[in-house]
Amino acid sequence: MHNRLAFVDALRGIAVLAVVLQHLLEQIILSGTTDAFYGPLHDISGHYFNFGRFGVVLFFFVSGFVIPYSFPKSSAPVKDFAVSRFFRLYPSYWLSILIAVILTPIIENKVFPIWQISANLTMFQMFVGVPNIRIAYWSLAVELIFYIACVALFVAGFLNRRLTAVCIVVAVSLVGILGPALVHYWLFWRLLELALNLTAMFTGKVARDVLMERRLSPWYLVVCVTLYCAFAINIAFKLYGGDYHENFFHGYSIGLSYVAAALVFLAFAVFGEGRPWRALAFVGVISYSIYLMHAYVMSLALYFVGTGGGPAQWLVFVVGVVAASIVVSWISYVLVEKPTISFGRRYRSAPRRAAMTEAPLPAAE
Repeated sequence: MHNRLAFVDALRGIAVLAVVLQHLLEQIILSGTTDAFYGPLHDISGHYFNFGRFGVVLFFFVSGFVIPYSFPKSSAPVKDFAVSRFFRLYPSYWLSILIAVILTPIIENKVFPIWQISANLTMFQMFVGVPNIRIAYWSLAVELIFYIACVALFVAGFLNRRLTAVCIVVAVSLVGILGPALVHYWLFWRLLELALNLTAMFTGKVARDVLMERRLSPWYLVVCVTLYCAFAINIAFKLYGGDYHENFFHGYSIGLSYVAAALVFLAFAVFGEGRPWRALAFVGVISYSIYLMHAYVMSLALYFVGTGGGPAQWLVFVVGVVAASIVVSWISYVLVEKPTISFGRRYRSAPRRAAMTEAPLPAAE
């Protein structure tokens, strides 16, 4: 296993800041105070680009780069992997749900029914038709599906084979490129969008195999990234169309966000190692807490002060929410996320013993 890479945390930092920026820009636009800036703000946050989708997909690439190599060399690697992922994701996630249940009725006058809360606690709510308590939760279910896929491939003995990830990316991308022209069902296209997100993750693994593990020729990565980009552009226009409806989603912006995430990820993977990413790396370390907590900081800011009425006040709003989110998330990381991760490590199995190469000598009589 490689030591923790600073550029990986830097990528996480960029990803979560992009997500926060998207949500803040949307709130500024929805405030009704943008006047002459209404069009330009829509252009940079929905028509031509979507920072939120870019950030989430960048997270997916990082997951593909890291997660398949997270199975410990222990006597029970699958159990240890599952325990590690559980304590990494769920305690902080449950804390965010608790905050939502307490805070949302006060500042948003919205109460969540028990059935919605219960389903959200599983993190699989969107697959049973239950709304997310927070929109950002959708990406966590995709992460879990990737974890399950990695476990299945690991158990079957395919995860660490040289061409497994390449074959998955090529096969799924070809279906995503050709399928929408043959099957004209919106649900099928939506399933292909889920497949696209998983393809980004497996492309991240291909990048790791090429750039760090030196197991594959760079041409494999070129082919995978090219097919992934074609897949992304195709499904983005199928789902979101070529007309912008001022809802922050457009075929061009979503497709470009997927492509940009791939290019930024590759740039950091190729050139980012060894560079001083301290500030971004710090944000990356607490990025999961920021992803979960920033919505509540933003809601409180909207409730008490609003977004402001001009560029200077919008800038204060954005910088203030980002800074406060980092502080709150650092506290959440120190008090909840980090301790629960450490707690999960207590349940790791004993290291796997090396296989015996010779038969043991018979006991002396």
